[in-house]
Amino acid sequence: MRGALLINPTITSARTARFPLAVLSLATALEGRASCQIVDGNVDRNFVATALRSFESGPVDVVGVSVMGGPQLRTAIAVSKAIRERAPTTPIVWGGHFPTICPEAALREPYVDYAVRGQGEDTFTELFDALGREDELERVAHIAGLSWRRGAGAARGAGAVYGDAVVRGDGVVNRAGAVDDSEIVHNRERPFSKRSLGSRLPYERLENPRRYLTQTFLGKRTAGYQAALGCRFRCTFCGVASMFRGRMALPTAVRLEQDLRFLGDTLGADSINFYDHNFFDREVDMVPLLEVLAKLRLPWWCFARADALIDLSEPSWELVRKSRLRMAYIGAESPSDWLLHDIRKGTRSDQTLAAVEVCHRHGVIPELSFMLAPPQDPEGETERTFEFIRHIKRRYPRTEIMIYVYTPLPPRPGIADAPVARATKSLRDCAGNTVEFPRTADEWARPEWIDYWCHSDAPWVSERLRQRIRDFTTVLGCRFPTATDVRSPPWGRAALRALASWRYRFRRYDRPWELRFSRKLIRLWDPRVTGL
Repeated sequence: MRGALLINPTITSARTARFPLAVLSLATALEGRASCQIVDGNVDRNFVATALRSFESGPVDVVGVSVMGGPQLRTAIAVSKAIRERAPTTPIVWGGHFPTICPEAALREPYVDYAVRGQGEDTFTELFDALGREDELERVAHIAGLSWRRGAGAARGAGAVYGDAVVRGDGVVNRAGAVDDSEIVHNRERPFSKRSLGSRLPYERLENPRRYLTQTFLGKRTAGYQAALGCRFRCTFCGVASMFRGRMALPTAVRLEQDLRFLGDTLGADSINFYDHNFFDREVDMVPLLEVLAKLRLPWWCFARADALIDLSEPSWELVRKSRLRMAYIGAESPSDWLLHDIRKGTRSDQTLAAVEVCHRHGVIPELSFMLAPPQDPEGETERTFEFIRHIKRRYPRTEIMIYVYTPLPPRPGIADAPVARATKSLRDCAGNTVEFPRTADEWARPEWIDYWCHSDAPWVSERLRQRIRDFTTVLGCRFPTATDVRSPPWGRAALRALASWRYRFRRYDRPWELRFSRKLIRLWDPRVTGL
């Protein structure tokens, strides 16, 4: 049987690693077609060497790499370069958020042969079936959701080496250290599919599935799980919007119960961290799932929208209470309704306040994320957001706050999306120059663009404003340590609260040196970096 090497490059620490859901989904899709080797860089800190050894333990006809922008891009590049050198004729396929949003940047690198856009299971399977066939090029040209390079006049067949250039049978020329200028082809978009919701992921293929169950504030053995796919909304800064283009699907109640019972009864999970893009949607669709969760009573965390939460009926909230939902992550983004409209959030600031109130009334901690420093009025909007956060904290101090910088991602090639285009084409940096996005994956891996992708910095944010945001975040985080922190000592959190109280009360955020020094000693938990 032919083989596939599926890689999840390092993106987090081994202690906070969760199931590599993307590559497990690919392994499910390839069932019966290929023997799959899975390498997870989150638990294997020497995963590049492990990936190279995989070529000795079985056939590897294609390599699939799951790639998000930000820190994972660097490790994806490292493993792809190593594989290209070790096996120059083996096709390397990138899938995930980064190649979906920036397929051309990926394909301008010599270590990427194909970029899968959007949902990858069917696209990758069809590509796997096409590779090595006599009519490979014709088949590749008709695979929906695929971007690729078409080289002019390249040799057909098994692949040949010309000096430092490797010419594969599909006509792609890969040169070590050089960017190929072959034509980049974007096949038609693939329609949204619910197929991946129909079967359980093969957790048993992982070397030790139980090591992915880690202690969080939810429980001692928290499992990561994705139920729903996609989101009905198209926020201009969200990679999910580019992946799913306004489509969403929920699993059946039977599927959800089977999966959660397997995680609990077989693997020993006592709580669930839902990685759904948006768990709460239409109430009529949610009720069967809430009934399952109320029956299992596993403490859980999820993403939710403010408008969906405030529209829930009291009977549904009773199911939420019985299900033991501990925290809901809500994208508040801004107190300014004009900005929420411009970024296509689809909610209003009054709905944010209403969602906070209804969550607290029903025993759920709301976790609000805010996007600071939009390019239209970075300093003014940042200060207004600070005051909005203070208003929420005054009324509901247990509310969790997550602070980021607003960074619209570049529009996808070939996709007509006027709001996204407007959000990016007029961007200017602090000097008034037009912001030029990187053209290659290597350029996106530079520190300033890693920060951009992670919503932690932007070219239009001045050093003064950048420092102001860091100072406010430090004071706020010390005054209100996160409830998700299960590792910092209680006395340390209490000391930081007391130390930060005067600064927070009198809005003296500037240069909180004593708090930064104390945080180094106490090592306060930051969920923006480490998750739950």
